[in-house]
Formats: sequence, C-alpha cells, structure tokens
Amino acid sequence: MTRHQVATHCPYCALQCGTELSERAGAVSVSPSSFPVNRGGLCRKGWTAPEVLGSADRLHEPQLRTGRGELAPVGWEEALDRIGSNLDEITAESGPDAVGVFGGGGLTNEKAYSLGKFARVALGSSRIDYNGRFCMAAAATAGNAAFGVDRGLPFPVTDLGDAEVILLAGGNPAETMPPLMQHLERARLVVVDPRRSATAERAELHLRPRPGTDLALALGLLHIAVTEGWHDSEYTARRTTGFERSWARAVTWWPERVERVTGVPVSAQRQAVRMLARARSSYVLTGRGSEQHGDGADTVSGFINLALVLGLPGTRGSGYGCLTGQGNGQGGREHGQKADQLPGYRSITDPRARAHVAEVWGVAEETLPGPGIPATRLLESAGTPGGIRALLVFGANPVLSAPHAGLARAQLSKLDLLVVADFLPSETTRMADVVLPVTQWAEEEGTMTNLEGRVLRRRALLPPPGSARSDLEVLRELASRLGQPESRFPSRPSTVFDELARASAGGPADYSGIDYERLDSGQALHWPCPKTPDEQASTPHPGTPRLFLESFAHPDGRARFAAVDWHGPAEDTNHEYPLVATTGRISGHYQTGEQTRRVAELATDEPESFVRLHPDTAARRGVHDGQLARVSSARGTTLARARLDGSIRPDTLFLPIHYGGSGCANLLTNPVLDPRSGIPEFKVAAVSISVAEEVRACHDS
Repeated sequence: MTRHQVATHCPYCALQCGTELSERAGAVSVSPSSFPVNRGGLCRKGWTAPEVLGSADRLHEPQLRTGRGELAPVGWEEALDRIGSNLDEITAESGPDAVGVFGGGGLTNEKAYSLGKFARVALGSSRIDYNGRFCMAAAATAGNAAFGVDRGLPFPVTDLGDAEVILLAGGNPAETMPPLMQHLERARLVVVDPRRSATAERAELHLRPRPGTDLALALGLLHIAVTEGWHDSEYTARRTTGFERSWARAVTWWPERVERVTGVPVSAQRQAVRMLARARSSYVLTGRGSEQHGDGADTVSGFINLALVLGLPGTRGSGYGCLTGQGNGQGGREHGQKADQLPGYRSITDPRARAHVAEVWGVAEETLPGPGIPATRLLESAGTPGGIRALLVFGANPVLSAPHAGLARAQLSKLDLLVVADFLPSETTRMADVVLPVTQWAEEEGTMTNLEGRVLRRRALLPPPGSARSDLEVLRELASRLGQPESRFPSRPSTVFDELARASAGGPADYSGIDYERLDSGQALHWPCPKTPDEQASTPHPGTPRLFLESFAHPDGRARFAAVDWHGPAEDTNHEYPLVATTGRISGHYQTGEQTRRVAELATDEPESFVRLHPDTAARRGVHDGQLARVSSARGTTLARARLDGSIRPDTLFLPIHYGGSGCANLLTNPVLDPRSGIPEFKVAAVSISVAEEVRACHDS
C-alpha cells in the first residue's frame, strides 16, 4: 500500500512547528520534525490537527442564499458570476470604497499578497484590512516607531535558550505556544499577568497588575531602572534617541504610585528590574495581554523603553521581541492586506513604494487607492451612509473575533452582499450570501513566515475535497469577472511568490532574494533577504536571522524612545459593572475555535465557555463552582461555566475567546480603538456576574 509523506508545518500558531504529514489509505497522521522552534515537540493542537481535515461538515461546494433565506449548493460559475455582477452594480452605484475586503493572519504569504492586490487593483478599493488588526497591530506600530521595522522576534527563537532572565509581559506560551517553553527552561522568568496562568506558575516572579494598567507598570519599572542605577547610559547615548522626553513622562511614576495604580508591590517592581539588569543575558517579550488595550501601542512602547534603558535591543544575547500569535501573523501583515501597507512592509502613502509596486503590478500609480480604515471600523461601517455595502471575507471569522460581537453581527446583516471563502462552516459563513469552499493547509502549496521572520514552505499532501478551490484561483476568477486580465492574477503559488518577491524588493521586509528553490533546499532564510547583484549571483544573500546588531532600521541607525504616559482604560468599573473582564486563550483551542472545537479530544476536554473568578468574588455574587453564570457588560451578555480560582485577582474575571453562540466572550468587549494602531481594547471590559438558568450548553454556535 502506497504511503505519501511531505515535510510541512503546523497550521496553528506563529511558531510554525515543523511536521511530517503522512497519508495511507485515506488516513492522515502527523509527527514532529527537528525544526529549530519545536525540536521534535508538538502541542495538543498540533498532534490532533489532521482530524480537522476529515471534518464531516467540510465545505465542498459553493453555496448561494436563496429567496427563502437558505444556503443552497450551486456550481462555481453561478456563484462567481453572481458575485461579479453584484460587485459591478455596487461599485457603479456607490464607488469602489463601497466594497470591503477582510483577510486573515492564517493565509499564506501568496494569498495575503494576492488579496491586497485584488482589493486595490481589481476592486480599486481602499477598504481592506485583516484580523491581525485585532492582535498584532499594537506591537507592530510600537516596533516600527522604535526600531524602524517590525519583526516579532528580531532574533531566532533558539537565542532565548541561552537567556538568564526573561520578562514576559502579557503572554502565556505555556498554553498558547507550548513548544516554545523548552527554550525558556533555563531562564528565570518574570511574568506580568493579572491571573496565575500556566506560564506564571513557572515564573520566579509573578507581577499581577490590574487589567488596563500594564503601561503604568512599565513606566514604573523604567523609573526604578533610572533612579536606582541600572540605566545603561553609554548604550542610550550611542544607540538611541529621545530618552529625555521619555524620562520626563516616567519620572512621575515612582514605585509607590505604581503600586497604588497597578496593585503590584514596590518590592516586586524592584526585584523585576534587578533581575533583568544584573543578568548577563536578558530579554523583554510582550504578548496580547499588554497589546490589546486602548493604549496598546503606548503600552508596548513602554516595555520597549524599559528594554532600551537597560541596553538590551540589538545586543547579542539580549533583546526585545513580541510573541506573534497567528500562524502567518508576521507574513500576513507584510504583503498588503493591512489597510495602510503595500508589499514588503511599505507604507501605502510612500510615493516611491507606490511607484515601485504599481510597476510590478502593471498599473498606473495614480490608480492605487490610499490607506483604508482599521478592521473594527471597517465592520462597523457596513450598511451605513458612506460605508461598505459588500464585504469579501477570506480566512477569518469576524462575527466571533470582532469586539462588541453583537454590533459586528448587526452591521454585517445590513450588507447587500457578504461573501465568505473558508473551508469550514462558521458564524460568519452562516450569515453569508455566498460561501466559497477553499483549500486548507494540507491541500495547498505556499509559504508562511513565522514569528522570527523565517520564511517557510507549506506543502500539499492531499487533493482538495469536492470542488474546493484555492483562494488564489478564486481571486483570479473574480478579478477576471471584474475586467482584469487573468495573467495579472496568477494562481500558481510559486509564480505568485516570485512576483511578491519583486514587489517587496527594497522594502523593510525584502523577500527578493528568496525563491521556492532555495526554500526547498532547506536553507534557513529570514527576511530581509535582498536579491544579490547578478555578478554575485553565485553567493546569494544568506538572510538576516538577527536584526539590529550593527544599527537599527531608522535612517540615523538609532532606536527611538517613545514619550508615553498612562491615562487608564477607556472604560472604568462602576456600581452596575463592578468587575473587570479580560479575555485570552487556552491550551486546547485556537482563535475562534472553528477548527479545534471539531477535534473530539479537544472538544471533550474543553466543551464550553467558562469564566474564571476568585472564590471571594463568587461568594459575594452567589455564584458556585460549576454553575452557569451570566457575565454582562454595557454591550451584551455572555453565558459561561464558573470556575473558581484563588490565584486570580478578586476584581478580575477571565473568559476564553474560542466559543460561539451565547458563550462568545466578545459579546462583552469594548470596540474602542488604540489611536496609534487601531487595535481594540479586548483586555478590559467593565462587567457584572450573576447566576444564570441552566437552559442550554454554553458552546452552542
């Protein structure tokens, strides 16, 4: 019996663990490879990923909503013709910006690139953004401002294995990225988290700030570093600029004030700074917990400032980094599906970038639209005067992932046309007028870029089921119906990648020296990897695993301190809503759970939404362990099973983001946006909690 096998990567988080996929008699199995980030390990999600490939409700055929309101199977030509004609009508009546495009951080580089090109060339619309706006935007904004370029980790993951001390602000990799923990085993961990997460349990020092006060804590740590003699003034003078303006803000954040605001004891603040400063090798890392705030970019800037004052970034064996979350969260934001960017991580307002990309695309520069609007505002504009009338969604589930999910659902219901390309039914496909079945990870070729900026090959093991097509084929067919030549939108992944490489040439994320041949030969290529001149073609650029060792990416080679201050979350507690809810991820599920909730082992272990709360808080509210609870905010109500946890702050509730129906945590969250990055404030919502009637299972979709 023939056995087929390919080397590829896990479909979930941005570690992109190396795997070997095998197929025999229709059964698919997975085993880990010795890829550097996972070193032969996988998490539960990775081990069980093949089960999703055979989901009984896999989308096989296009579907159209009938006059009776039902979705019914149709052929591809009918579905695509309907979309094309409707888009023509809408743009003729209301202009190209009446059509929006919403992408995903799990799309391959080729898909993300083609989606951005499709929006700006075939549609002529500026209204494109992606779900990475919900998770990575704050760190990207702060990283660009500080260093001149944003790469989650500007060093290989394996460098963390030699660290003596690591401060991890707002991340829980023990649950969200378990294979990463083997690289943190030797380090003394300082974890910033309002709850005692699985990662915090392994920490030598756990700082538990009140949700929404992370920036105040960062300012306080900087204050201690400077006033107590830990400031690396030689590094600051030689490699940075802007320290004095930054210090003018931090000078008022003395430790006692920080303790009053955050709840973190003065002694713990001092211990954290001493641990970082005395270590021969130390890192500051941030995650979603510090980023998903109304001041998210400022908060990340605050922790970058701390790293800079200690002399860490751009130093071999020390540094700052961000733990990118989604599978292609790094590559997905580099090649044009973000509202303000063109391929190569270029600004869409940069005339030279526009001219270069327009030439690669074979269009006039003046026909390219300007910057769009952040994802949350894009969804909120649906069906409003001057807003979008149609939305095309690729690889995302915004009905669950958007803040104030009730409002997102209400606005999407006002659209004249909602098109969703996906491989499984979701809350968003169930609202769609047209559903297009597309390939998933084990059925497609392409590339991904992991959290350390390493470009990786995804390889196909299986043929697409039914009549499912690749997203690249879908975009080519739609572009053709909108009057574009088919040759402008190739569907072969390697051809798309070669064009992406040319379009990125000269940009911060330069892929021009990378091609499938080099990747397939096993070369480890981290961007930037520019194409070498023809006379040096025999010695191609080796890629850049470590950024900033010589200089930072600003024209003067210096990193920038940011002058930031804390003003508090957009929403405070009150008599009606006296508690703070914060959201996050758990080990058994991924993102909105559409894939992992279909895996029997994972669904059995974590079948329904839950809320963690302190026993004293539960006693005051009359809630018992295991009871169904009603958690309410000014925006909506979520039903979740109560889990009492003595390690969580008494003023804080924690809910996972992976469930639908009335168990959706984002029914509570605040759509207020960080003005710098457009990221929503997922981590702070004023709420109340009470006992709910046992009328249904919490995980209904």
